[in-house]
Amino acid sequence: MNNKILIISYWLLSMSCFAQDNIIDEVIWIVGEEAILRSEVEEERLRAQYEGQAIAGDPYCVIPEQLAIQKLFLHQAELDSIEANESSVSSQVDMRMNYYISQIGSKEKMEEYFRKTSSEIREEMMTSVRHQMIIQQMQSKLTENIQPTPAEVRRYFNSLPADSLPVVPAQVEVQILSFDPPVPVEETERIKVQLREFTERINTGNADFSMLARLYSEDTESAKRGGELGFVGKGQLVSAFADVAFNLTDPKRVSRIVETEYGYHIIQLIERKGDRINCRHILLKPRVSYTDKQNAINKLDSIRNLVVADSISFEQAVAQHSEDKSTVMNGGLMTNNNSGASKFEYQELPPEIARQIYNMQEGDVSNPFTMIDRTKNKEVCAIVRLKTKRDAHKANLTDDFQVIRNMLIQKLNTETIDTWIRNKQKEIYIHIDPAWRGCDFLYPNWVH
Repeated sequence: MNNKILIISYWLLSMSCFAQDNIIDEVIWIVGEEAILRSEVEEERLRAQYEGQAIAGDPYCVIPEQLAIQKLFLHQAELDSIEANESSVSSQVDMRMNYYISQIGSKEKMEEYFRKTSSEIREEMMTSVRHQMIIQQMQSKLTENIQPTPAEVRRYFNSLPADSLPVVPAQVEVQILSFDPPVPVEETERIKVQLREFTERINTGNADFSMLARLYSEDTESAKRGGELGFVGKGQLVSAFADVAFNLTDPKRVSRIVETEYGYHIIQLIERKGDRINCRHILLKPRVSYTDKQNAINKLDSIRNLVVADSISFEQAVAQHSEDKSTVMNGGLMTNNNSGASKFEYQELPPEIARQIYNMQEGDVSNPFTMIDRTKNKEVCAIVRLKTKRDAHKANLTDDFQVIRNMLIQKLNTETIDTWIRNKQKEIYIHIDPAWRGCDFLYPNWVH
């Protein structure tokens, strides 16, 4: 959507660390029964200034209007009985709180930064996220029936001037075959011995779990917080980890060793709230020797030779050898998480794969290489096949129907919401303090 219907992120608006006690507050707008305060506008202006975010126009005109648009959506949502899913609100707030703590360093530093207690931060963020979700649902409801037919898409395409057609970037489809180099039994046992030692030291009171996590855990982000993960639901954790973590009852005890695709963990419960828990963990990852890694590379080289010689297809090789769970059932074809489709622009691929395929032709299979699997955060060995490749080009209906259709949907969505805002202005009570009316608003009908 364009900047006419841009929704300011509520969770940042309320959290500005620039709140000034000496601002004399006043009501500057009233939308329905909701007031917009001068302090809200000032906090948002200062936040944008601090973050280097450009505001398109006079901030004392742009910001109040954006806040007023938000209140229009919230007012209609209340009439339509649209509510946010409180479980989703809590989950998002937990993730954002954890992100703040990881970036700032600790809960105490976060409170100092925002000049508020963590409970105040959480409460304000709950309201912000709740409103954000409601607005998104309201906008979706307004546009849910916009489904242009193929004929409408063709008419739209034919109406576009040639020089306004978008350039579709180069896109590729890639198949991957990957597996983890085998880990020696001796290395696995070394990891387990070290974790058992940690458990013994913690349970006997000779060491603190948080201190050991900071020193030794290979989950680098949670290690900064003493291994703390923050409040999460069971579905947010891998199943093996979740099964153990959610069965913990004594915060003073440490779990048994848990194996997941990330490595080996020990877990300690911190607190339980309903169907969510906060726990800390220590993760250790087995080391793969150079010899084992080279053996995996050699195995992949043999598989590649069979594919290149047409002894087996790449899809058959994937079915027999690949350990990539996300692609093994699809012949190795990778899926773009941004679009849900199989086509990628080069910058959307993992950099190791992008480097391999850049100069390849359709049907080529790469030499074996190592890469970091971002899902498991560990090194794997892989080969890739370039299934299709299309160079950058001007959009056309034959090859890019979905691109053109999405352009039309976006245009119709914008027009629908634009019209709705203009109509809503006429239906709801709006009052603007005379000192705040001298603006060139995007929607001129605020002042009747």
